[in-house]
Amino acid sequence: MRYSVSVDVPVPMRDGAELATDIWLPQTGGPVPVLLVRNPYGKHVLANYGFTSPNIFTLVENGYAVVVQECRGTFNSAGDHTPHVNESADGADTVTWLTGQDWCDGNIGTWGVSYLGMVQWQVAATGVPGLKAIAPAITSADLYRAPYYSPGGAFSLDTILTFTSLMSANDVTRRLRSGKGEAADLVGLGEALNDMDALVAATPTAEHPLLAKYLPWIFDQAMDHPDRDDVWQELSALDRAASITVPALNIGGWYDPFLGETIHAYAEMKQRGGTAEAREGQRLIIGPWSHTTVSGVFPDRSFGIGASPEAADMTGAHLAFFDRWLRGRKDALDSMAPVRIFVMGIDQWRDEQGWPLPDTRYIPYFLDGSGPANTAVGSGSLTSDKPESNFTDAYLYDPHRPVPTLGGSVMRPTGFNGPTDQRPVQSRDDVLCFSSGVLDEAVEVTGPVSATLFVSSSVVDTDFTVKLVDVHPDGRAINLCDGIQRMRYRDSLEKPELMEPGVVYEITVDLLATSNVFLPGHRILVEISSSNFPRFDRNSGTGGVITREHESEMAVALNRIHHGPSYPSRVTLPVIIREPTQE
Repeated sequence: MRYSVSVDVPVPMRDGAELATDIWLPQTGGPVPVLLVRNPYGKHVLANYGFTSPNIFTLVENGYAVVVQECRGTFNSAGDHTPHVNESADGADTVTWLTGQDWCDGNIGTWGVSYLGMVQWQVAATGVPGLKAIAPAITSADLYRAPYYSPGGAFSLDTILTFTSLMSANDVTRRLRSGKGEAADLVGLGEALNDMDALVAATPTAEHPLLAKYLPWIFDQAMDHPDRDDVWQELSALDRAASITVPALNIGGWYDPFLGETIHAYAEMKQRGGTAEAREGQRLIIGPWSHTTVSGVFPDRSFGIGASPEAADMTGAHLAFFDRWLRGRKDALDSMAPVRIFVMGIDQWRDEQGWPLPDTRYIPYFLDGSGPANTAVGSGSLTSDKPESNFTDAYLYDPHRPVPTLGGSVMRPTGFNGPTDQRPVQSRDDVLCFSSGVLDEAVEVTGPVSATLFVSSSVVDTDFTVKLVDVHPDGRAINLCDGIQRMRYRDSLEKPELMEPGVVYEITVDLLATSNVFLPGHRILVEISSSNFPRFDRNSGTGGVITREHESEMAVALNRIHHGPSYPSRVTLPVIIREPTQE
């Protein structure tokens, strides 16, 4: 099919600012449905349309116009860029403009990853007419819970410094193009990105010179709002779920920082979406991907050639979804299950009818052991039988020597992410390890994972981290999912309350979710500590505003995990037990 491309078309916003927009228009002889992408990273950078995104050429060849717009204040678009603040209005204005073009048939869909997904949720929450479906991938509809903070209230340090450094680089590049910037700034930013360890170690975080110079908005919008207050509530599309009337194709990765919010958005919209189409039209796809690696191949764990978005036919999934909701083809999704997940361990894609899986059994695995659980060679055990005796494990949490992040859900452009051997941290005396015996039979764990802990501390605020690990016969300890609970937010993200030293508290730690078959010969292991740095910032122990504190102000904490009949600390696993399929 022949098509034309119009570059830098100025699209006017309500305040007069014009946003640079490229239009890929198939020559069909009549109006066509439109697929919109709004992008702050430069619309001519093809890498922005990779990952789990559909192939643009295939979309156009199938009769869709593809419209790619640079967000306000980025690259060729007018105005100043303050992340998130103008995206609702600008997105709505763009959709309204598109519906007024004679080549548009009035049906608009959106797609894109990360920030390109956040803007989709924000425009959907406006209820703008013409928007019929969205396909947000590896992204969030509640910006407090991800990417800025977390469901447990800890600041997502690595993710935010990576994101803001990249946005700083964009700003410097734009200034250089206009003759207002300095080349030395771009060199300095490049050096900072290449030395992320130094970047994340600097304290106070809120006084970092790069942020102060190029991204002053991060203080007013994020760092000075550690509670989920009205600033975050206003930015959360999910807080206005009843205003969202369109279906969503939600796409995530088991090792993506946005996994929890991908699932959260799917579940909330199923319950609270503003129309039957929005509630019943939700779809969910999760692969064995991190934020920057979607091949399914990682240094310590490969999921095979079938793990990639290409093997999963993500372009076909997008086309079927948009054909259903933009073209009204009611049979377009007949061959697409509501939920599609990649099951690790057996390394296979599998279709399901809902999330959590309807036949999930939530089985508690209790922390046990008659001796200290410090390190992987300690006496900690994990059992589905209720413990018979009480025991208290203790360790020193020293924010000056935090437990380092090894892989997992980080998005920095350098270093490991995703599934990574955890043995180096399991040798630390401030990491408790609770392990099952060697499995005789396979155990499938698919769904939301949580931990219930009975804890105490010598300070007024601290963190507790929990990690679920698959220990392979060759000794590799591969992380599956993890979580953190900042104690001041144990009851509410909106209203923090400090601890009383020495008092035992019952808390729940959200480990988000996973899908993994622990094979025979493997072991199920749970790690517990009080830091996962630099994925999350270090708790200072003082009860103050952590992003404003120097490392010298941070206090060492004596933390305790109580377990046994009186304190049934446990991790709850979503176990799937099914009869073999008859051929």
